[in-house]
Amino acid sequence: MRKAVCPGSFDPVTLGHLDIIGRASLLYDELVVAVGVNASKKRMFSFEERTEMLREAIVDYPNVRVDSFDGLIVDFCKDNGIQVIVKGLRAISDFDYELQMAQMNHGLQGVETMFMTTNPLYSFLSSSLVKEVATYGGDVSASVPEAVRRRLLTRLRDQNA
Repeated sequence: MRKAVCPGSFDPVTLGHLDIIGRASLLYDELVVAVGVNASKKRMFSFEERTEMLREAIVDYPNVRVDSFDGLIVDFCKDNGIQVIVKGLRAISDFDYELQMAQMNHGLQGVETMFMTTNPLYSFLSSSLVKEVATYGGDVSASVPEAVRRRLLTRLRDQNA
């Protein structure tokens, strides 16, 4: 069975993430979307909320499941029999960082990294940008699934109340 993992914080999941997840799901028998726990980072959404949003967003991909990791992604790979990490690349600046990570991951556990270039429709998109635009009242409906947009607006409204 060919297995791969697509790791990230997904705070929140965007249509760019889903594009990479959907395309990668066609290449592997099982794709695990692994949500980073990392409690030291400040997130808008809790681990549980990010996981729930992802589970709702991937419902149309039967060979994709959501899991979590805390620590090194290569340790998660080793524990789950996964040999490939799938990473989306938006720009050359992503590549510089991701190449270093890929080389380190291969050196640590022999895990390969597959880079997928993003659909040009999402080349500008990041979770941070979505949160910033939404914070200032911008329309993010073309950037995130509808259920995520609703949660994002609710969270921002609650924070400002």
